[in-house]
Amino acid sequence: MSEKITIGSRKSKLAIIYAQIAKDKIIEHTNLNNEDIVIKEVVTKGDEVQNSRLSELGGKGLFSSNIERELQDNKIDIAIHALKDLPAIETKGLKANTFLERNDAREILITKNKKKLKDLKPNSIVGTSSYRREFQIKGLRGDLKFKLIRGNVDTRIKKLNDGLYDAIILSLAGIDFLKMNDQISEIFSVNDLIPSAGQGIITLQCREDDMKIVSLLKKINHEETYLRAMAERNVLKVLEGNCETAVGAHAVIKGNRIFLHAELFSLDGSKRFYEEISSEKKNAKEIGIELGEILRAKSNNSYKK
Repeated sequence: MSEKITIGSRKSKLAIIYAQIAKDKIIEHTNLNNEDIVIKEVVTKGDEVQNSRLSELGGKGLFSSNIERELQDNKIDIAIHALKDLPAIETKGLKANTFLERNDAREILITKNKKKLKDLKPNSIVGTSSYRREFQIKGLRGDLKFKLIRGNVDTRIKKLNDGLYDAIILSLAGIDFLKMNDQISEIFSVNDLIPSAGQGIITLQCREDDMKIVSLLKKINHEETYLRAMAERNVLKVLEGNCETAVGAHAVIKGNRIFLHAELFSLDGSKRFYEEISSEKKNAKEIGIELGEILRAKSNNSYKK
């Protein structure tokens, strides 16, 4: 492969770290070197507009559609995404089935003075852009208030320190990569706050017909992460959820078995539907579909507008 390979990434500090990790992984598993792979920064709509919910702007694809267009137009060869930001239904002609080893999927709380969730005063303002996180925290502390927060990690922490919020909820993986763990006030278990499907997973996407890149990406796919991602993503596919759908799904593999649990909230968050399921890990895709169908039936579509 003599021509340079171009990796497309969002411009955020965290996204560039993800792209660099992917680049290093490709170099490690091929005979390519640093000069053979370039990272191209792509501006996305989700990064440009910071004061509205993603659902008001058009949904999850706001973080991925511009990068996918670059792939479709042959301007890049590989797209890097945080899997939780990628819509569950694949874009025609593109393939996103290469996953790097999963990072920590848990959620964290950041507060001033390192207060834990139980120590926050009633009516404290918690910043999140996720209905899932909002409804999950309400289940633990029904006396808190919630306010939309958008922007990268630095921006959100600055808003907290400026007194606009009393607490913010973020994913641990991002904080880990940015080496900002000293900011953490509390880490929630995946049972207290079931993460977003695919949280903590970096995925690499390419054109289906680009066989050189397809075979290259096969070399770096992490099999266990692939199975966990498939199980969790299939829950979303069955529910046909969008970014307003408050759903969490998390899979773990122990030995030869995969264990998947997920929860779904009604539109207003007043009802919670939960299910857990396990099978041999080779059935990862199937149990995702099965669990999604159980949740859909239990909720009687109360999660949809």
